[in-house]
Amino acid sequence: MDKTGKPVIQVKDLYKIYRVGDTKVRALNGVDFTIYKGEFCSIVGASGSGKSTLLNMLAGLEKPTKGEIVIAGEHMEKKTENQLVKFRREHIGFIFQSFNLMATMNAVENVALPLTFQGVKKAQRMKRAGALLDMVGLQKYKKHRPTQMSGGQQQRVGVARALVVEPEIVFADEPTGNLDSNTSEEVMRLMRRVVREKNQTLVMVTHDNYLAGFADRIFHIRDGKIVRIEDNTGRRDEAAGEGPQAQALPEKKEDGARGAAGNGGAD
Repeated sequence: MDKTGKPVIQVKDLYKIYRVGDTKVRALNGVDFTIYKGEFCSIVGASGSGKSTLLNMLAGLEKPTKGEIVIAGEHMEKKTENQLVKFRREHIGFIFQSFNLMATMNAVENVALPLTFQGVKKAQRMKRAGALLDMVGLQKYKKHRPTQMSGGQQQRVGVARALVVEPEIVFADEPTGNLDSNTSEEVMRLMRRVVREKNQTLVMVTHDNYLAGFADRIFHIRDGKIVRIEDNTGRRDEAAGEGPQAQALPEKKEDGARGAAGNGGAD
């Protein structure tokens, strides 16, 4: 995390209220927090807790009912839809649970795709995409299509694609929900390493407390409120070497505590 403590996301008094018939449902019920440059934060909660709604608010995919969302110094809640599209294209990367790769494209083409919307020339697109595939350990898979790769390999392509536009912030929505537990840990370590190397900010939503433990800070959300913010940086710094945080993570329980893959739900 950037030692200067530069805020990159500021959320103030955030509400999202839906009407269901005559009933008001408070998906977000007064949320306040700040996330800093270079920080990896996880937002963890059960299905229906409001975590996915919060991620959608941060990414400008939904408008808040009330409150402020300031990202990279800009007020998201005041932007028009066209302004939000432009902002996301230039400042934000996304990592999805379902990978969302184009089946007709190979790995390097999938990674390069977001750059086409920025008008980057083909040679430069391919060069940047190839370099990121090298970074995520897929040097030998650049010409492979999604159907020729494992789930873990596809998600590595997804990580590279999120980073290719050099975003200030990367949002990850249940990024390991379709992966087995061992592959999930590999992808989490990869995500943490590459955003650290590039000093980018990563915000991940998950229902899985174990995977949330890979983050610097853990935001626990329940009934639309942040009920606790857990500082995990001490445990992060105690461990050493590659996979620096592995030793400091809580022991993985084998009694089903991790939750079933893809059980995040729509919340």
